[in-house]
Amino acid sequence: MVKIAPSILSADFAVLGEEIAKVEPVADLLHVDVMDGHFVPNLTIGPVVVEAMRRRTHLPLDVHLMIQHPERYLAAFAKAGAAYLTVHAEVCPHLHRTLQQIRELGVKPGVALNPSTSLHAVEQVLDQVDLVLLLSVNPGFGGQAFIPLVRKKIEGMRQWLERVHPRPELEVDGGIKLDNCRDVAEAGASILVAGSAIFGNADPRAAVNEFREALNSPAGRGAGGTGGGLPPGEPQSRIR
Repeated sequence: MVKIAPSILSADFAVLGEEIAKVEPVADLLHVDVMDGHFVPNLTIGPVVVEAMRRRTHLPLDVHLMIQHPERYLAAFAKAGAAYLTVHAEVCPHLHRTLQQIRELGVKPGVALNPSTSLHAVEQVLDQVDLVLLLSVNPGFGGQAFIPLVRKKIEGMRQWLERVHPRPELEVDGGIKLDNCRDVAEAGASILVAGSAIFGNADPRAAVNEFREALNSPAGRGAGGTGGGLPPGEPQSRIR
């Protein structure tokens, strides 16, 4: 089953606990984007907010570190309650060691790639991670459109991960909407991150359920659409 991870980047932070409560009964995990204003042109949250979230939900916290020098903050986010800690290959010169540090902290390690970064940047560490995150927008801001060329990266990474045991999750984040979620899942994603499409909805819980319907319906509700989605005519395969 494809998992759905609402991204709190699009939630109303003034009532963050209430926003989490809306999706908790139907979501699989919560995606938490941490940005430092250096690696990406935005500044978001730190361990204090993650700790507050941990007290308000039983969902796993999928913490995505879009920051420089992530190794300096791993212990703080682990202590705050992260279930996954994902770092970017682009900023980790000693990536294998950083992933080892995350696992030693009792947290599941993940590695992320920007849209223009080659899959080969993480080829040698796939057996060291529990999650691979492919960004399908340029990181920093929510509400962007899916970059169609990322679909081939998803397909390629899925083929690589088929040979890794135990197999890591393949997460995709950026521009995931009702009209393209099934296409992204069929390309190989096992976790879909959605922010504005969920928290921008008047009823976030209903929005998550609509994603499940789109993923599971025989017709693939909205599949093949173009609204921020994928090129028409792409081959369809079984959802993994």
